[in-house]
Amino acid sequence: MSAAWIHMIPDAEADDALMETLKLARTPHGTVDNVMRVHSLRPGTMRGHVALYRAALHDDSNTLPMWLQETISSYVSMLNTCPYSLANHWANAHHLIGNNERADAIHAALQEKRPEDVFAGAELALMRYAEKLTLNPGEMEKADVEALREAGLDDGQILEANQIIGYFNYANRLLNGLGVTTEGDIVGYYAKT
Repeated sequence: MSAAWIHMIPDAEADDALMETLKLARTPHGTVDNVMRVHSLRPGTMRGHVALYRAALHDDSNTLPMWLQETISSYVSMLNTCPYSLANHWANAHHLIGNNERADAIHAALQEKRPEDVFAGAELALMRYAEKLTLNPGEMEKADVEALREAGLDDGQILEANQIIGYFNYANRLLNGLGVTTEGDIVGYYAKT
């Protein structure tokens, strides 16, 4: 099995410019995940991808709880049938939820596209927004954002969710379109204990 359908340049074959970009893309584990390495033939898109990912999901100004950000990421990845993103971000969500029974119930409900089985209020509104924006983006309307406000989310949180959803729709298409797998990656952000 190959980690992607296109060539990815390993560190040992990288020129100085690519090595600088790979440094930027390194995970806390010290590796470069395939989602970033797949850009190695065009380092400019890797730099852009790293910046977008960190701004959407790991920005200090985000106020949605991290477990919820990762759960939204996972739901979008489920809807897009993207095993790469789902493996990584569900591992993160599961860890951050911190309760195996609750995490399993959330995963099962999202797999069935029934977020109402485990969520209510703002969390449910976010899952519904994520589903519609992912599956039917041309049908979005002002009422979709108003529903988020009515559920108690402020405009900054709505923007956070929108950017996470938009980012994962981009990343899922990148990964699925190039056949990127987790082969050789360390799956998930959090170290196993």
